[in-house]
Amino acid sequence: MRIGELANATGTTTKTLRFYESAGLMPIPPRTSSGYRDYPSDTVHRIAFIRRGQSAGLTLAQIGEILHIRDGGNAPCAHVKSLLSERLKELDHQIADLLALRETVQSLHSASLTIEPAACAPNQVCQYI
Repeated sequence: MRIGELANATGTTTKTLRFYESAGLMPIPPRTSSGYRDYPSDTVHRIAFIRRGQSAGLTLAQIGEILHIRDGGNAPCAHVKSLLSERLKELDHQIADLLALRETVQSLHSASLTIEPAACAPNQVCQYI
């Protein structure tokens, strides 16, 4: 399968596929006699895995580690479980930070409803913040 066909089959671009290849996420494919990349059909599954990993918030380096373990003939499940556990902790932290930010913005917004804009002193940028 040529690179354009693979891009169409995976909903990505040829530029992305070349990047994945240069980043070591995909094995370098054999080339046809005319020099075109000739990807095996199972590459579609590998690209789908990479994209699912990205959707879960894993970095390309982390995805590369998983693929390296699998390519070495081992099941990467324990490593993936650890990565997902860490990702959940990161998400919980981000959610807590966002909730605190929301509370701050809500407080500022509530205060802005009771203060007239004309009451701003000339030496203030805005008294709402």
